[in-house]
Amino acid sequence: MMSWLLPLLLPLLLSGPPAVRPAPPTCYSRMLSLSREITSDFQSLQATEPSELCVKYLPRLYLDIHNYCVLAKLRDFVAWPQCWKVAQVDALKDKVRKLYTIMNSFCRRDLVFLSDDCNALEYPIPVTTILPDRQG
Repeated sequence: MMSWLLPLLLPLLLSGPPAVRPAPPTCYSRMLSLSREITSDFQSLQATEPSELCVKYLPRLYLDIHNYCVLAKLRDFVAWPQCWKVAQVDALKDKVRKLYTIMNSFCRRDLVFLSDDCNALEYPIPVTTILPDRQG
């Protein structure tokens, strides 16, 4: 009896596992990905030859969502009075404003601050990779 069922099930078995929809982003994952995106965009903006001189004088924008001072840092960046007509800076300020709103309103309960070291946001410790000694 099972021999007639095998040809019907074979295409299903060979097609692989059923498609699974990914889980929606959590507040934490959204804050983390947006902060990384903002940091990357800021670094790219600083690395290119600025069309406007004011871009050189923007406040540093290294973000660590686990540092309590990040909220003030976001607020200060959005309120920075220079560069208000530079398109890339406006786009960056929009993202910063969005992250601030997410952190201060929607995801406030999900935040866990591990530090309140404001200097760490001004002068982040560079990540270094230590290569193991190659001994023959």
